[in-house]
Amino acid sequence: MIKIFKKLFDTEYKELKKFTAIANQIDSLWDEYDKLSDSKLAKKTDEFKERLANGETLDDILVEAYATIRVMAYRKLGEKAFLCQLIGAIAIHYGNIAEMKTGEGKTLTTIFPAYLNALTGAGVHVVTVNEYLTQRNAEWMGPIFNALGLTVGVNLRELNPKEKQEVYNADIMYTTNNELGFDYLRDNMVVKKEDRVQRKLNYCIIDEVDSVLIDEARTPLIISGGVMQNVNLFDRADMFAKSLSENTDYIKDEKARTISLTDEGAHKCEKVFSHNSALH
Repeated sequence: MIKIFKKLFDTEYKELKKFTAIANQIDSLWDEYDKLSDSKLAKKTDEFKERLANGETLDDILVEAYATIRVMAYRKLGEKAFLCQLIGAIAIHYGNIAEMKTGEGKTLTTIFPAYLNALTGAGVHVVTVNEYLTQRNAEWMGPIFNALGLTVGVNLRELNPKEKQEVYNADIMYTTNNELGFDYLRDNMVVKKEDRVQRKLNYCIIDEVDSVLIDEARTPLIISGGVMQNVNLFDRADMFAKSLSENTDYIKDEKARTISLTDEGAHKCEKVFSHNSALH
């Protein structure tokens, strides 16, 4: 048992040591990148995308990408990410949970992995627990992403399907966990594929991960179908059938045990049900 715990803590220590070394590399680029103009920093985004297209990985460009957005964030917000925030941002990129206390700048920390993973063009979701935080964080951090040439979307309940499609196609989308779940459920109820709002899932950052994946996860998402336009169709058909006259509106074949409408009956049916094609 002691060996298991020792191995666990040794692994975490090695990871922390690795992330700290990367954070120091990012920090060492501050002076160099701070000398670049806003336009030159923005061009870094296209440079990174080109490098990814030529075979490099996100890990290959992580240090430079983080250094880029760190400088832009300082220019837009006046906040320079600390070493602990850089370490947290690196940990998040590698799929870890970064525990940060209130006031340590979690929102600023998330922009680093969001920017890096958005460079693939496959989309990034930043998930929060309520719409207030969703809108606030998007408005707060959005100018940084926009200055670097990336688009930002905010997924709200009142958006129609077309607006949601545009939001989901943004490079970085801010959303609540509930709205993300309901969009998934609605997408599985549509008749046409093109009516779906979500695209293929790529990368997600969860704020307040304990609340979203533990507390909120206990509450099931329940969705019902939309209001059917023809809920009274059976009653209408029943009333119409009872109004028809045998031999005038329909002919009954006792032997074959079938009933067929006459031309007059078909015309009545078209008129009642607003159908403009001949019935047979």
